[in-house]
Amino acid sequence: MLGCTSQQNSTTMTQEQQNQVADFGVLVMAHGGSKTWNQGVINAVAPLTKSYKIEIAFGMADATSIQQAVTKLEAQGVTKIAVVRMFISGESWLARTEKILGIKAGAPAKPTSNHSDHKGNNMAFWQIDSNAQFVISQQGLSEATEMNEILLYRAQQLSENSPQESVLILAHGPADDDENQRWIANINERTSDMKAALNFNRVSVQTLREDWTGKRQAAEQRIRAFVKQANEQNRTAIVVPFRVQGFGPYAEVLEGLEYQANEIGLIPHPNVTKWLAGQIIKLQSTF
Repeated sequence: MLGCTSQQNSTTMTQEQQNQVADFGVLVMAHGGSKTWNQGVINAVAPLTKSYKIEIAFGMADATSIQQAVTKLEAQGVTKIAVVRMFISGESWLARTEKILGIKAGAPAKPTSNHSDHKGNNMAFWQIDSNAQFVISQQGLSEATEMNEILLYRAQQLSENSPQESVLILAHGPADDDENQRWIANINERTSDMKAALNFNRVSVQTLREDWTGKRQAAEQRIRAFVKQANEQNRTAIVVPFRVQGFGPYAEVLEGLEYQANEIGLIPHPNVTKWLAGQIIKLQSTF
């Protein structure tokens, strides 16, 4: 279990709730990345360890890391597990995760050899060994209203004269075109507080489609065109990443263009912890 912190948090449970958690635990799934990336997620989860037994499984729905986390929870007496998927889209690896957990059929049995039981962010696919009951979150960060305040805060940190500024919200994006449009639509909704508070000249949400070469090339052209137009019209381009952590490959994509960015993703910010807490409470109520 993650180490507890002494910091007080608004999500602290009532005594009645505390009496109910002996057999309840939480599995947080997150993409994973560098040491800094992973530590950001750990820090966001840490305030909740006062109230819940929590383990984190890094990876893109990797059966190995999920098995390890579930085994640790079961060793603490947990039989009911809320699975909170800390991904940008609620669609990301949902069906795959349901199969790995045995909620739905389709995953093969766990391999008998140990060659797949290694550390790292991988994509092992098999049904884990567990007798626990699972409930799984459906909402991604792009669909969470708690993220509105984060975008507003990031923009405020960079803005000096909003009517003369163009804001570009950049996200990873999926391969499927229809799903990509849902990403953009959801993140556009997350900009509502920012648009209401700051009178920017333009606000655009774009996805890089960064893992798909053909689609990435067209996306890069659109992204660069937005920033280039701001430069040509003597407006300041502000770039805000809609990523869990960091700036990803965006500095490379925007090389040679003028823009303002602090290169900070959704974490660190207390609203990510707030969202996690809300997801846990919602899932726990279904048991």
